[in-house]
Amino acid sequence: MSESNAKTPKNFEEALGQLEQIVQQLEQGDLPLEQALSAFQEGVQLSQYCQKTLRSAEETVAKMMTESGEQALDEVEP
Repeated sequence: MSESNAKTPKNFEEALGQLEQIVQQLEQGDLPLEQALSAFQEGVQLSQYCQKTLRSAEETVAKMMTESGEQALDEVEP
């Protein structure tokens, strides 16, 4: 993550919490430009981490469903 109070999240929930805090700070609009850019960069990294974690979970569930004889998630009709 970025340099200020950034750490690699332990899990999805922690990353999501950090991302929510960053969004709130940015929405307030009172951060100096450099801090806002740093916070935005950290938010992008957290968002990517969350997306990767969700994608991995989805793949795991899909694999488990196909191994157990269930219909794969991408084969489900709407």
